Amino acid sequence: MGAGTGPPRVGEEVRGVNRDIEWLKLAICEFLGPFALVFAGVGAIIQTHTPQGSNIIAVAFAHGLGLGLLIAAVGHISGGHFNPAVTIGVLAARRITVRRAILYIVSQLLGGLAAAAALTLVYRAAERNAPGVNLGVPVVGHSIGSALVMEFILTFFLVFVIFGVAIDHRTGRAISGLAIGLTVTMDIFAGGAVSGAIMNPSRALGPAIVRWDWTNQWIWWVAPILGGLAAAVLYNYVLLAGVPAGAPPSNRVAIDHPRAVDEMELAQAEAAPSRPPTPAKPRQNRPPRRR
Repeated sequence: MGAGTGPPRVGEEVRGVNRDIEWLKLAICEFLGPFALVFAGVGAIIQTHTPQGSNIIAVAFAHGLGLGLLIAAVGHISGGHFNPAVTIGVLAARRITVRRAILYIVSQLLGGLAAAAALTLVYRAAERNAPGVNLGVPVVGHSIGSALVMEFILTFFLVFVIFGVAIDHRTGRAISGLAIGLTVTMDIFAGGAVSGAIMNPSRALGPAIVRWDWTNQWIWWVAPILGGLAAAVLYNYVLLAGVPAGAPPSNRVAIDHPRAVDEMELAQAEAAPSRPPTPAKPRQNRPPRRR
């Protein structure tokens, strides 16, 4: 050990270790969400595929349940974005830092890729013998223009609902997973035949990498991001204008904000018994000094 070094103070040790753990928690949550979405959704496509197509009811509910259940499970930890379009929208609303947004997007893309790779192992024979499945790689149903418009609208509604039930503190948090999952289900019913109703670049990228099929891949990046931005700006800067910050996460400070307080330190401070104020000592009147 060099001269002048010693063990870190308790506050420094807690702050450094706890912050690393918090970042790991966020990455794990944002990885598992897209993994569940792709694994459940594409798995339903593979299992229900027939020469006439897949069962849209099963596919819609598989995507919606996969997303909604993971939001209910870990949304209170990371916010449950599970979608680069959502994260970019929340970033535009200035409710997440750039550093955390980058962590989220990387984790989300890796989660979708890992799920697509796992599906090739689980459903190897079924997926290979079902023409048209292609591991759920999205395809344009009508035209590129209609797919762009559809993905924009569907993602707009998805991010709009996310802001309404998960960010706006005036609504109940208990319904967020159900409401967001049902929005995904509704969107697939509405636009699955037009654009695949992807609404999520991580859902499109994972299967595309595994299959190495990049046909019109840009559609499922550009349209969802623009739709998410439009919804985030409308809700955050119009519908939430003038609304004071209330319950988390609307008043939650990001963990990498310079003024942030580690959760462990905050919990310790709240758990510590409050000390009564020290009474002031009575002032003593001293006789005047003789000269």
